[in-house]
Parts: sequence; structure tokens; C-alpha cells
Amino acid sequence: MTNQPKKGKTHKKSERRFPARKSVTKTAKKMNGPMKFEKNTSKRNTPKKRNEKPERRMGKKDTILKSIRDNMQKFPAKKVTKKRAILPSTLQPGMERLERYMAHIGIASRREAKEFINKGLVTVNGKVIREPGHGIKPDVDKVKIAGGVLENKETILFYKPRGIETVKTSPDAIDIHDKFPQFKHLAPIGRLDKDSEGLILLSNDGVLARTVTGENSTIDKEYRVTVREDVIPAVLQKMEHGMKIEKIITKPCVAKKVAQNEFAIVLHEGHKHQVRRMANACKLTVTRLVRVRIGELTIGKMTAGNFKKIPNDLILEMKK
Repeated sequence: MTNQPKKGKTHKKSERRFPARKSVTKTAKKMNGPMKFEKNTSKRNTPKKRNEKPERRMGKKDTILKSIRDNMQKFPAKKVTKKRAILPSTLQPGMERLERYMAHIGIASRREAKEFINKGLVTVNGKVIREPGHGIKPDVDKVKIAGGVLENKETILFYKPRGIETVKTSPDAIDIHDKFPQFKHLAPIGRLDKDSEGLILLSNDGVLARTVTGENSTIDKEYRVTVREDVIPAVLQKMEHGMKIEKIITKPCVAKKVAQNEFAIVLHEGHKHQVRRMANACKLTVTRLVRVRIGELTIGKMTAGNFKKIPNDLILEMKK
């Protein structure tokens, strides 16, 4: 028997391997607007921008420079302040400037001495000098000031009440000159904070101000301090030997117990809020602070707002 082909549709060999594609009918889509065409371009065919440099790989030199820049940002260089050049003196050996000599012997402060010289009130060997910086020989030349110039010096010992400032720290603050306008022509020597009270000098004498508040001042100030806690000897010894308050090391002082919650302390320096900061470092809470003595000037029976004029003899002793 011969092999007869099967009934049905016959396909060629190629057609069996690659079947014919079915026809797809395109369906119309509704569009709300005009069709937008996007141009797809490959990265290889994208045009280069003008003057665009190709990216360069970082080498060893670049990494070193980058690390240096990063360190400079983290640790910026400190500003170096240039010291002022000290100009050589134009005076001959053994000579001294006139205003400096006047301040040294206690006639007037340097600023006051310059004012007196400019006004023609100072004479050297009988000759009027109008130029500050004039050189004199202290052991030979005779310096005089016109009569009556120093008679307008005035110094008041004043009891500052609690609650007012010595000098304004803000426009709304009330200071001594606001409460006692009769002393506006006098400047306070030293300071007492708002919550402290006691003696303060008011004067227009620049030499006295430097004598009382200068770095080399030997005039001591005594304070009475009342605290909430009990005063023990160990705390007073700590104050007497000198202690570190923030960045300052205080000089040795004298501290004595007056009552269970009160002690007296005598200082030869005057840092800002020194007594309060020392008490705070010793874990003491100050409730009252009174300055009772400046050199030989004592508070006596004075009360808040009282004042008295200091005689010239006593002022001259303080200047020595």
C-alpha cells in the first residue's frame, strides 16, 4: 500500500518553523489635543555642549589637594594679630615727657595733664609749655601749674543704695546720676553691681582714680557678706589662699567669720563680681553684700544715700 497524505491543510516546512503573523487591526484612540512626538536619541548620538570638557579621573595629586582643602575647612588658620611697632624715643637719655612726669608725681592724670598743657596752664622753669610730649629733666626742671587749676577737684564718699547701678548698662537702667543728679559732674571710682550696696568714691580726680583702681593699687576694700548657708573655716581658708574663678586666679586675701551666716573679706584687687563669684565657687548663696571700707575710709553710721566730702589732706595720703 502506498502512503497517502493525510486529509487536511498541508504546510510547508518553512511555514511550520515560522508561523505567519496575525493581522492586527489598529484601533483609533481618542485624543484631547494634538499628538506630541518625542524624539528618542541614544546617548552615543547626543551632541556635546560647546566648550564642555570631558570628566577627568582623579589622580593621586588631586586626592592630596582635596584632603588639604577639607582639613583647611575643618581647622581654619588662626588670625595672627600684628604687634605694634615700638617707636624709638626721641628724647635724650635722662629726660621724661612732661605729662608723664605730672602723672607720676600725682599732679594730674595724663589726660588731664595734656589738657592743662594745651591750655597753656603749665610752666617749666617759668616758661609756658603748650606741646604735650615736651621733654624735661625731673631732677633739674621745675614744673608748676597755674594757681586755682587744681582747686576744683572734688571727691565724695557715697553710700550706694541697693537696686541702682553704678553706671548704666542699658538705656532703661537707673544709675547713681539718675537718682542723685547733684553728682553728675563726678565720676564713680570702681563699681558696685546693682544688688550690692555700700561705699563708693565719686570724684573728678584722675590721679585718685588710678591710685584706687589701678593694677598696682595697694588700697584694700572690705566687704561684709551674708549667705544662706553656715560659714565654715574650710571655706574661708580656701578664699584666703587664692582660688580659681573661671579663668582668673585670685590673689591671697583676708577672710574672717563674723556670724553664723556672715563673713568679712578684704581684697586688694577688684575683678568683676569677684566676691559673688568666689562665694559661688564655694557653694555659698549671697543674700546681702556691703562694701564697708575703702582704705582708711569706713562706713561708720552712714546709711543708704548718705555722702560726705573727703578733705584734701586725706586724699593726698591715699595718693602716696
